[in-house]
Amino acid sequence: MNRVATVNRVALVTGAARGIGAATVRGLAASGWSVVAVDLASDDPRLPYPLGTADELHAVVDSAGGGVVAHVADATDPEALGGAVSRAEELFGGLDAVIAAAGVIAGGVPLWEMPEAQLRAVMDVDLGGPLTAARVGIPALLRRPMPREGRFIAVVSAAATRGLPGLAAYSAAKAGVAGLIRGLAVDLRATGVTAVGVSPGSTATAILDESARLYGLEGAQAFAAQVPVERLLAPEEVAAALVWLAGPETGGITGTVIPVDGGLSL
Repeated sequence: MNRVATVNRVALVTGAARGIGAATVRGLAASGWSVVAVDLASDDPRLPYPLGTADELHAVVDSAGGGVVAHVADATDPEALGGAVSRAEELFGGLDAVIAAAGVIAGGVPLWEMPEAQLRAVMDVDLGGPLTAARVGIPALLRRPMPREGRFIAVVSAAATRGLPGLAAYSAAKAGVAGLIRGLAVDLRATGVTAVGVSPGSTATAILDESARLYGLEGAQAFAAQVPVERLLAPEEVAAALVWLAGPETGGITGTVIPVDGGLSL
């Protein structure tokens, strides 16, 4: 992938080992960004499926090229994520975008039948992760001198506005992220920092694979029938929107969630 020279902008991306997070790291790097690629890089014992690995995280960094560093940290832990923010400022001189892409899924049963540990994992990662990213990352965005063009961006989901069977906790967490974006946009008034979300639909990721398993489907491709474009989205398609929103030309967009879902939310 050819890198395009631009001004030196710096991003932190959580959930960077695979899926949308990994594609976003590569997309930012191709546009000349410096990136701290953050991932837990280990499994969560509360969840019944494997998460991204350290090898996958380092493979993403290697494929992205220079200016991208791997940082192993729990995106829900303020101290750990604060270390990643500090690393961005120390290595690259500041921070211009925080992209909260880490996510998990669990359920497949009515909420009252969902194991408590799985419920806590979904709420901790899918809602607690963006909350932590905002609390830890936005102060760094505000440390850039005025006039600044900071961006806080979170990956939401079509599940935030569409009820999905057996996924009430996931829907609640993602709806909470949409509310977080609206509230942050007001709190960030006149600072030069914006808050926006991107809402993917059926995207070819490990989360969609796990969703297929929860529903007893043969594979994730079965979800394509629900989408007007009649195919699964590639992580790179969602990442392209995230990279665009991170740029300085999108300062007029804040407090909203933009669907990149192939029409699933229609």
